[in-house]
Amino acid sequence: MKKLKNTYYLLRHGRNIHQTELKDVCYGWPEDEVPCELDSEGVRQVALSGMKLMDKGIDLIYSSDILRTRQTAEIVSSMLQIERIVYDERLRDLNWGIYAGGPKKDALDFYTDKNRMNDRPLNGESWGDLKNRVEECLNDIESINEGKNILLVSHGDAILLLQAYVNDWDLEEIILQRENIIGTGELRKLN
Repeated sequence: MKKLKNTYYLLRHGRNIHQTELKDVCYGWPEDEVPCELDSEGVRQVALSGMKLMDKGIDLIYSSDILRTRQTAEIVSSMLQIERIVYDERLRDLNWGIYAGGPKKDALDFYTDKNRMNDRPLNGESWGDLKNRVEECLNDIESINEGKNILLVSHGDAILLLQAYVNDWDLEEIILQRENIIGTGELRKLN
């Protein structure tokens, strides 16, 4: 397990159309054609997580720059009275490449005989690419902060791979942990 200089809380964006009507469709990259917003349940989920953060002394918020995560970060920052959110593209979700915006089944079928850490769809990313991206972001945050309580607002796979990095999980463990992936609007402590 990595020793970190700060305490991190992880928050996945709230529910949106991809968890309801479009649950079998991959997110677009970097946004859907019509960017997906939090629905009313997603807003409620985020507000509940924001309430859980009230006594955590959050100093800083870093967030993916995608609409659903920006909305999530803005709700929480308003609740916690934190004026500035740092938006970072490295906290974005996985780029599905040619499968972005298409059927999720096609994207998952691509990996049937492949290694998710190394193999990537055309114009897309592997889990290894995403892991490198979120590691770099976390390491940069660590290099300029110490003793802070930091909220990271991101996406399911990005959060999973942040956890993998900090906990030194191998591919087998990542796949096992994916069964317990962070839910929409859910809050977890990283360390």
